[in-house]
Formats: sequence, C-alpha cells, structure tokens
Amino acid sequence: MTGATSPTALDKGDEERYEKTISSGFVSPPPLPNQAFVTGDAALEILGQGAPPREITEEENKAILRKIDRWILPVILMVYFLQQLDKSSLSYTSVFGIVQETHLVGTQYSWLTSIVYVAQLVWQPISSYLLVRLPLSKYLFFHVLMWGVIVASTSAAHNFKGLIAARFFLGIFEATVAPCFITITQMWWRRREQTLRLAYWYAMNGVTGMVGSLLTYGLGHIHGKLNSYQVIFLFIGLLTIVCSPFVYFILPDSPAKARFLNHDEKIIAFERLRANNQGTESKVWKWEQVAEVFLDVKTYLWFSLLFLCAVPSGGISGFGPLIIQGFGFNQFNTILFNIPFSAFQVIITLAAATISTKIKLKWPVIFVASLPPIAGASALFVLGRGPELRAKLLASYYVLSFFTALQPMLYTWSSQNTAGHTKKTCTTGIVFIAQCAGNILGPLVYKTQDKPYYKPGLTCDLICWILLPIFTLITAGYLAYLNKRHSDRRVALGKPAKIVDTSLETVKEGKRRVAETNEADEALNLQSFEDLTDLKNEDFIYVY
Repeated sequence: MTGATSPTALDKGDEERYEKTISSGFVSPPPLPNQAFVTGDAALEILGQGAPPREITEEENKAILRKIDRWILPVILMVYFLQQLDKSSLSYTSVFGIVQETHLVGTQYSWLTSIVYVAQLVWQPISSYLLVRLPLSKYLFFHVLMWGVIVASTSAAHNFKGLIAARFFLGIFEATVAPCFITITQMWWRRREQTLRLAYWYAMNGVTGMVGSLLTYGLGHIHGKLNSYQVIFLFIGLLTIVCSPFVYFILPDSPAKARFLNHDEKIIAFERLRANNQGTESKVWKWEQVAEVFLDVKTYLWFSLLFLCAVPSGGISGFGPLIIQGFGFNQFNTILFNIPFSAFQVIITLAAATISTKIKLKWPVIFVASLPPIAGASALFVLGRGPELRAKLLASYYVLSFFTALQPMLYTWSSQNTAGHTKKTCTTGIVFIAQCAGNILGPLVYKTQDKPYYKPGLTCDLICWILLPIFTLITAGYLAYLNKRHSDRRVALGKPAKIVDTSLETVKEGKRRVAETNEADEALNLQSFEDLTDLKNEDFIYVY
C-alpha cells in the first residue's frame, strides 16, 4: 500500500509526461518514484514517497472525519472563544466605567482597541516564520497561556499607560491564533469541509458576544474593593489560564503526529486531502515560495478585500456597545441588547458557509452579504437619536450583523486558493496584516466625542462596504482566468484540459457523478504532497 514503485514500472507515457513537465517551465518536476523524501510534505512520511493513491470508501471517509471533528474542533472552538472573550473584554468594560475610572480622554479609548492590532501587525512576519519552524500545538499553547496572564494582569492597570502596555502584549500573544487555525483547517479537512469548519470557529465570536454579555452583566453587579472593570479582566484572564493546558495535551502538531489515529487511519486522513492539492505541513522554509507570494496578483486582492472588511469590523467591534448606549439605554440594558447582534452573527456566519458549500462558490455569498450592512449603516447615519426611534435604531444596528459573515468567507476563500506550505503561511500572514491594518484604522475613525451619531465612523464604514463587492467581482474574474491558464498548461503536458475538482465533493457525490455522467476526467493529483505552490501545480483548481 505504501511501498515505492520500481523505476522500471514507469511506462513510456509516464516518461514522456515527466519530460514534458520538466521542459515546460510551468511547474517544478515531480519526483521520480524512488526519489528520497527531502523537502516534500509531512504526509510523505506516512504515505511513502512515490506510493500510488489509495482509494478510500465512503464509510472510511466518514469515520475519519468524525474522529477529526471530535478531537480537533473542540480545542479550536474553545481557544477562539477565549481569544474573542479576552479581546472583547475592553468593550464590555467600556459600559462599566473604565473610561471614567482610568481617566481616559480624547482618542485614548480608541487606541486601546487599535493597539492590539498594531502589535499583531508587528508580530505577523515573525509569527509566519515560526509557524513553519516550530511544533504548531506547542507554539499555540504558549501564546494562549501568556495572553491569559496578560488579561488577568490588566486588572492592575489604573491609567492609560498601564492599559495600553497590557493591550500591546495581548496583541502579540493573540497574533498567532487565527493564522494557526487556518493552517490547521488546511491540514485536516478537505476543501469542501473547510468552509463550514472555519465558519464554526469564527462563529464563536457570536457565542462570545452572547456569553460575554451575560457574564459581564453578572460580574458588573459585584461590588467590592475592585472596580467592575478590574473584576471582568481578572475573571476572564484566569479562565483562559485554566483552559490553556487542553491545547498542549489534545491538539496534535499535524495528522502525522495524531495519537488518536493509527497508521492506517493516518493514511486515510492524508488521502482525503490529496484532491486539495494544498499539502499539509513542511518544516522547510522556501524562499522561492516567499518570492511568489509577492509576485502573485491574488496576494494584493486578498489584502484589499480583508482590509475593506476589517475597517468596519474593528470600529463596530470596539464601539458597538457605545453605539447602542447612544440610543438612550443604561449600561445594563446596553449589554443585554448587544446579545441579539451576537446571535445574528452566529446564524448568518453558519448560513453563509452552508450556502457556499452547497453551491461550491464563494463570490456570490460574499457579494450578497456585503449589501445589508450598507443599508443598516445608511439608516444609522440619517436617523435621529430620539427615544421614539429606539426600535428602528436597534433594527438598523442588527442589520449590520451581516458583515460578520464576510471575514470568515474571505479567510476560507484565500486559504482554499493557496498551496505550498511556506506560501500558505506567508499568504495567511499578509491576510492578517491587512486585517490588523483595518482593525487599527476602524476604531480610530470612531471617537467618543462623536457620540451618539458617530457619523465619521459610519461614513468610513459605508465606503468600505461599497468597495467590497466591487473587489469581490474582480477577484472572481481573476480566479476564473487562472483556471483557464492551468487548463492550457495541462493540455501542453498531455493531460485533460477539463478536470473535476473532487475536493469540493463528498465521496458519495463523486461516485454518483461518475455513474450518471460517465465523466472520468479526474486529476490523479500525484503532486499533491510535493509542496508545490498553486501557480506551479497545473492540477490545482481555483475556487471562485
């Protein structure tokens, strides 16, 4: 099953194809079957260099998927919940007097939100390199533990200097979470499965909003020697510290290191991913892939899309409770009225992912989800703030929740269209640099002195939401062009021009398609674990 094929077993057609591949200049030459494993993917250590693909049954696929979901997903969901809870702790404390108690003035509160992303912006390049070089789960565990310590320590800050120092280090230690999770999603799930799994962990933002609001509602009623904001920081930080060991003991570094899978199950886990043409993990840093990142037009499209998405997200996330409070509610009602927004976030995020998985496209979902926030922000911009308008104002604010589906869809859109481990890591880093830049700017266009209308912030958000669908259409068109270019390369190499992207199908769907249409032009995906980039592997199919 995993043994290498003898070189003499290569037929004449294989030799001709191999020579065409080398001479074309389009792709890196695939290794001969007896070539030693050097710089390929970690999967080759389990599958064996040059081993033929193994066909897996629907039952085997379902059994392994259940195991992966049972062991990997809970850890990811827990960590992302804690991260968002820790990061959002500032917005919760905003309605419990942190501005007054710590004597914040001008844009100082805004900077307490933005500084987290400044730190992430600084740390992303270093983090991208370390993600390739270090064991993933151990690296993540250290960061989770340390940001819990930082949040708990924030309770000791009594002024702007103390708060901004704590928030800066919080950003450093939280910088690696989402990039880690995108890497984990790529190395464990098929492309069809990735959209919904990524939506699951991103939807924890909404779960955090609901649980965090109720939690801070209760903590805010505690009266003792500590101020309410100090109690909130201390409790949330200690909760993270207590939960952090689960990352170390449960989450494996890769499928090859998973203790909950035996050897045969690891083979099935890797074969499930072959059609992705994205590989799983490599500990070799490849500078040629770094260069390709900056020469790839997609990189700049992902950056633009994530930046346009993150600017409104940063502003609304940091000032959401203050915007609601501006409708005329007290601090406790403000916290409670923030819960429906978070509930809508969970529903919309999962609905968008489900629809995208069903239609096997990303751009229509992103395009449609960017329209309701334009309407909601426009209504908030023109409506007054009289008591009689509270219901309309709340409804308009809740309509903004559609924007929460955009970020996870863009994450998965960029990650599913990138291959090569170093390139994937660098692209993810650049995506999060865009997110950090947007989240830095977002809160700064909202100022406490602009309450209750916050018109400069709403104007900036409207511009971003109008540009976003335009860039979405441009990106979809470019991905379609890349698929056509890969089709021409396959023809030049003697391969079929049109191949089926089986990574977007279930095993059952694939068998039904072959039975009904007799369509058998499926890529063999023999280069899937050679750590080739998406531009170098002509079998890679872009999802638009």
